[in-house]
Amino acid sequence: MTRQAPLFLARKGYRLRRLSEAARLLPLAGLFFVLLPVLWGGGSTRGGVVFVFSVWIALVLGAFLLARPLAGAQGDRAPGSREGGDGPL
Repeated sequence: MTRQAPLFLARKGYRLRRLSEAARLLPLAGLFFVLLPVLWGGGSTRGGVVFVFSVWIALVLGAFLLARPLAGAQGDRAPGSREGGDGPL
């Protein structure tokens, strides 16, 4: 019987991969929350507008917070490198 080495992922690479996945999901979450007042139905228009602008501000802040570590990681890699597979399909 051969003993397999435990699976170890580098902490920095794992964290950057999770951040890039969160950045990809942010627009989908934003679309869901922007369309949520449509599902509410007969609520007040004022409440829906406040909600939509609150979601918009949260999306801008979320994109800012996700972009900073990802931009720093892009500077660590050589231009044109395919490390991580985050390039175009």
